[in-house]
Amino acid sequence: MSARAAPIVQLPPLQGLPVLVYSLGIEGRDLARWLIARGARVTMSDTRSDAALAAAGAAAPEGVERVVTGQPLLDPAGFGLVAVSQSILRYDPALVRARELGIPVTSQMRLFLQLCPGRTVGITGSSGKSTTTALVGEMARAAGVEFVLGGNIGEPLLARLDDIRPSTTVILEISHTQLQYTDRSPQVAAVTNVTPNHLDQFSWDEYVGLKRNHIAHQAQGDVAVLNADNPVTRAFMASARGRIAVTSIESPVEMDGAFVEGGEIVVRRGSRTVPILPVSEVRLRGRHNLANAVMACAIAAEAGWPATAMARALRTFSGIPHRLELVGRVNGALWVNDSIATAPERTVAGLRAFSEPVVLLLGGRDKRLPLDSLQEAVRERCRAVVCFGESGPLFHGAVRGLVDVALLVDTLEAAVEAASGLARPGDVVLLSPGGTSFDAYPNFEARGAHFRQLARALPGFREEVSP
Repeated sequence: MSARAAPIVQLPPLQGLPVLVYSLGIEGRDLARWLIARGARVTMSDTRSDAALAAAGAAAPEGVERVVTGQPLLDPAGFGLVAVSQSILRYDPALVRARELGIPVTSQMRLFLQLCPGRTVGITGSSGKSTTTALVGEMARAAGVEFVLGGNIGEPLLARLDDIRPSTTVILEISHTQLQYTDRSPQVAAVTNVTPNHLDQFSWDEYVGLKRNHIAHQAQGDVAVLNADNPVTRAFMASARGRIAVTSIESPVEMDGAFVEGGEIVVRRGSRTVPILPVSEVRLRGRHNLANAVMACAIAAEAGWPATAMARALRTFSGIPHRLELVGRVNGALWVNDSIATAPERTVAGLRAFSEPVVLLLGGRDKRLPLDSLQEAVRERCRAVVCFGESGPLFHGAVRGLVDVALLVDTLEAAVEAASGLARPGDVVLLSPGGTSFDAYPNFEARGAHFRQLARALPGFREEVSP
């Protein structure tokens, strides 16, 4: 892999420097610990109340000099550096103010990509990035390579820098909000797809630009792995600065990459093609997961791992928690936790993973995204829909008349109770909300865990082991 195309931007000397860290979340705490260890005088600011922070387990690390909570982000005047969690959007008034004052702004992912001594493999996309990242990690494990898995999946990255050597491969899930602040690209940078998402935060052009930033800082010897089946990522090829590898589940590809041909996943490098395994042996359900599997193979090929490791991982990897996670059966109906589906498009993918009749639980907080494809999938796949939460009325209005039963309730508890009364033997009860969790939960994991708890408390529940 090549050296970076531009020199690392130097931080101001940290010893004794007053630094303001925005957010007490995982990234903010990781930043604070790293800065304190280097002699910085750290103040932390978070708009959440003390009660909300306590519920999220977000306590300031030892050594923080001051913590300000429950009010707008602290004015950055007087600080020598602002370090920001991805949850703080770049146009927040506090960051606009910092830029006006000429105060440098950094983030966890920005620092990590600047300082990481190992080879970096980064995966982003509107959907599929969590599953693809975890699957690439399993391929690395099967290949017996030294690797670290982290990024948007919640690992404190900076705390692990001392454990990473030049021989280490670092596999990162990277979100669009983390890409707000990065000025480096991973040496292998993959984009699973770009579709309308997070339009409550950014315009479409801004959102596409953030995803493009993932490959924008690559050097000539780096590689961008792009999905040829997605028109936006296909267009990214024109601006790629490094080598390009492509993926497709629609047709064979003539470039380096991975594709499906004759019922098999195949990897191409130069003039050589290597079959990995039959599609029928991929353990993950759904066409969207086949695309994730093909993307993971293309990434693994660029990392230099053997086909046997790719095949072994694909035969054994059953998915990540909260993504089409099999919870159990109640009176012959399968209950499935897809809480990670925070956009209508993800709900559509979840619905299409099942041939059985679906009782769908739909709700959460709306992201102002189109609902037409969701409506079509509901009409085709659902026998009943139960809408809940802040966006419940919106979703209920969109699906009413498309299915035999469309109910509107207030909470997830009420939705589970209603679904248990509607489900028949052979049905799938699918929590695939199509909205974020932030109307009632701190994250989609908490929502999914609550769904599991509620399902397991139903009379007649029994565990379901993934096939």
